[in-house]
Amino acid sequence: MFCPKCKRLMRPDRAANAWVCPGCATRVKMGASREVGKTPPTGRGMETIEEGRQPTLPTADETCPKCGNAKAYWVLRQTRGADEPETRIFECTSCGHKWREYQ
Repeated sequence: MFCPKCKRLMRPDRAANAWVCPGCATRVKMGASREVGKTPPTGRGMETIEEGRQPTLPTADETCPKCGNAKAYWVLRQTRGADEPETRIFECTSCGHKWREYQ
């Protein structure tokens, strides 16, 4: 709950059953709060539109072992000790199958 006067975060005072502002000492009875920042219902729900995957990862000419597609996204991760080479993780651009290549 935020203070209605100075807008600071209020702290609960369980003994007095109230919220207390540490800045201006304003007290608000618990249960008297209201939600702030929500838009009133308009009868329409929120819609999320996703136009498909827009990749930002680099691609490589690797054949997917599952579907045979010739392109895959890749990332490098250090999955073993620091003195060993990193692991390349591929994801098929067509079916989304993931596999690893240890160097």
